[in-house]
Amino acid sequence: MSRAAIIQPEQSYSFADYSKLNFAPQDILAYFNVSLQRRSLQLPQYQGSLDRLTDLTTRIEESLPRLSLTSEMARREFLIAPVLTDVLHYTQATLNVEYPVAVSNQLKGSLDYLLQNQQIFLVIEAKKEDLERGFVQLAVELMALEQWMESEQTILQGAISTGNIWQFGQFNCQSREVTQDLDLYRVPADLEHLLRILVKAITN
Repeated sequence: MSRAAIIQPEQSYSFADYSKLNFAPQDILAYFNVSLQRRSLQLPQYQGSLDRLTDLTTRIEESLPRLSLTSEMARREFLIAPVLTDVLHYTQATLNVEYPVAVSNQLKGSLDYLLQNQQIFLVIEAKKEDLERGFVQLAVELMALEQWMESEQTILQGAISTGNIWQFGQFNCQSREVTQDLDLYRVPADLEHLLRILVKAITN
């Protein structure tokens, strides 16, 4: 199958459209001359104090049994946003919600969350379900961000989250390679590890 059969050059695609395509992720990314690999990233973790961790864990544990997670909005508001708010506390980064990016007809849309600390960027994509398809969307967003932002980052980082499950990804701008982390982080069970990875990623 030719790459042109997967992505129609004359057609307009939003970031979200890529999560709906039924083609293999590596075939979709190959259209943009980007390769895909899957491995454990062994991401570095922040070693400082997390003075809000206990409070955040308690609030999430208390709300989960009473919270209906049938909508993406509920997951974003009650599970993802509290985590990112604490990341801002530890990093002094800024957070853009529904950040618009328009590079081309095939690379455009809104990033659910864009964390920025000077010239360091971190993309968070929220999904109701299906991490695998959501990861394709995240990969395309990272590729678009590289062209949209003037950053010295060689590796752009991002994460896909259903709220209670997180998965990280990286885009190497030089080798044109996206890496999908094999490790998954659960909330609240892995909340401390998740926070330490997010904080470290935006303060490198």
